[in-house]
Amino acid sequence: MFPTVSHFLEYFLGINLPLPFNTFGVFVALAFVAGYWAFTKELKRKEALGVLHPVQKTIILGKPATVSELIMNALFGFLIGYKLVYALVNYKMFVNDAQSILMSAKGNILGGLFFAGLFAYWDYKEKEKNKLDKPKETKVLVHPYQLMSNLIVWAAIWGFLGAKFFDNLEYWDDFVQHPIERLLSFSGLTFYGGLICGGAAVLYIAKKNGIKPLHMLDVGGPGMMLAYAVGRIGCHMSGDGDWGIPNPNPKPFTWLPDWLWSYKYPNNVVGEGIPIPNCVGKYCNELPQGVYPTPIYEVIICLLLFAFLWSIRDKIKAPGLMFGIYMILNGLERFCIELIRVNSKYHVFGLSFTQAEMISTILVIGGTALCIYSLRNKNELELKS
Repeated sequence: MFPTVSHFLEYFLGINLPLPFNTFGVFVALAFVAGYWAFTKELKRKEALGVLHPVQKTIILGKPATVSELIMNALFGFLIGYKLVYALVNYKMFVNDAQSILMSAKGNILGGLFFAGLFAYWDYKEKEKNKLDKPKETKVLVHPYQLMSNLIVWAAIWGFLGAKFFDNLEYWDDFVQHPIERLLSFSGLTFYGGLICGGAAVLYIAKKNGIKPLHMLDVGGPGMMLAYAVGRIGCHMSGDGDWGIPNPNPKPFTWLPDWLWSYKYPNNVVGEGIPIPNCVGKYCNELPQGVYPTPIYEVIICLLLFAFLWSIRDKIKAPGLMFGIYMILNGLERFCIELIRVNSKYHVFGLSFTQAEMISTILVIGGTALCIYSLRNKNELELKS
């Protein structure tokens, strides 16, 4: 396992380069990059087909920097400088535990003040360079794909908050015992929480910019499947606890690698299991017995599902149908994986189920209903587009 990028570089290239990047975080970032690419492609394709249209906006050119803009830039610069300079001065400590430093009140005041002044001055000079004696209004066309930078930022913010919220609901007893640690931890993220909250933020911004919800949902289906697959690579490589139940069964095919059938996740990032003999350092545990490596199963399945959704996108005309299909496939995939995955269970009226099983069941039912609705109202929905 590679809990950090440094472990990855050392294993494959023999380079001992201390870096403050954990593997899971890097793949989360790559998941957003993958989603950005797929979303942008779909937005451009739908605009070329006439399904989506650019919106006209009025902007004011030549305005000088306002006091509020300078203050906001200074505050942003202060936060960056406060943490960045402290991290550089205490680099060894930062590499060993970047999360604790980032989430603590520790920082460098002088670094913060320097960057605050730099960011405010930079904004001031940029506005002065383009300032006009008399600011003028002009109209510009904003294409749907040009919204992606804004969409991705809000999807990341609300997706992270939703993932934390749903994870703490799922592990409520642990949250009650360690509320501060769980709230400030970058680990412990629930995909469906991120999907629901991040998706709601995207739909809100898209609607404000003239993109109807069903069209935005259709755009997002393939991209979310791809992003999920990329993110799960990080789960597997870091060993973040999203693995399966113990698998003592003999390997069914001799050509199948051992790690693809039953894996102990050595050096996992959550420190689960028993100590590894002769291992020195922070990540020196492995599971006592091999488990189903469910993250890598999801990577393979979801990449295949993405390829399927990508291949049929030109054939689907009814608004909402693509997202309905995505919901069904996503729900079925996750429900099946839950059968061999370690997870916290709810017990209600004699029934035992996981949060993911409940949500994936709702997704399948909702996706089926959306597909039926889209096909029955295809002509009417197209006229409203």
